[in-house]
Amino acid sequence: MGKILVTAASGYLGRKTLQHLLKRRPASDLIGLARDPQKAADLAAQGIEIRKGDYFDYDSLLNAFADVEKLMLISCAPFTDRNTQHYNAITAARQAGVKHVAYTAIIRREGSNFNLSECTAPDIFAEQTLKASGLTYTIVRQPAFLETFQFQFGDKVYEKGLRVPAGDGKQAPASREDIAEAQAVVLTEEGHDNKTYSLTGEPAVSYADIAQILSDARGVPVPLIPVTDEEYMANYAAEGLPEPYAAFALEWVHAVNLGEWGDLTGDLERLIGHKPLTTAEYLRHNYPTPVPSIEAAKRQ
Repeated sequence: MGKILVTAASGYLGRKTLQHLLKRRPASDLIGLARDPQKAADLAAQGIEIRKGDYFDYDSLLNAFADVEKLMLISCAPFTDRNTQHYNAITAARQAGVKHVAYTAIIRREGSNFNLSECTAPDIFAEQTLKASGLTYTIVRQPAFLETFQFQFGDKVYEKGLRVPAGDGKQAPASREDIAEAQAVVLTEEGHDNKTYSLTGEPAVSYADIAQILSDARGVPVPLIPVTDEEYMANYAAEGLPEPYAAFALEWVHAVNLGEWGDLTGDLERLIGHKPLTTAEYLRHNYPTPVPSIEAAKRQ
């Protein structure tokens, strides 16, 4: 078998994917791509080759993808030129002779007209570009990460209540650990050619469910307090978050309330062979934590 390259190796998901790949393949078969290889020094210390590359620098990608059979293309952050970056990566992969590209998109419901700014349209563009490239592909659609979905409601619900716009829709977050394991499976096992997976966690939860989980965790009531869009945005402004990122969080909440993220597929559990970490398990052990930084929010 040929080499496997994972992009964004210095980021949370790329690093975890490579760590799971180490359980399945020798380090000599693995490559990580990073804009700054020094930020992936821990992976290099484990024997993984780290190559320098930038989605905006086509030649760097072409060089980095040499002798690669399978590529895990971790999508770039919102609020950047995602179309150019993904087009460069897919085209360079084809030119370099890569056989199979897996792409991480944000989960979406088939047939839905909901458009998440900075995400839905660029993801569709990337998926269509990949399918038109002639490369073998796997689309790995992802829900909110448990590690960052607190960004939707903040870290002070015990003091202020859970304040979000009203709605009873649900979402099915999953941990980066479980998603990374699923991606390692896709890259090392047969049967995933030209397939699309939606890696939902289970069970799906509404904001009322989250309030109840947090209430049970401490034995104190956490009220769910409906707020207007304007109030929701004002809360973020008070915490110093720039308007575009606050608007992004608001769109995500609206999508939850509309049921856009609530469908359960079972794909994640089937791929990893065990129950994924649940929202309740995660919150009981990890809440509250500081609200993720703007950079983390951008990677959501």
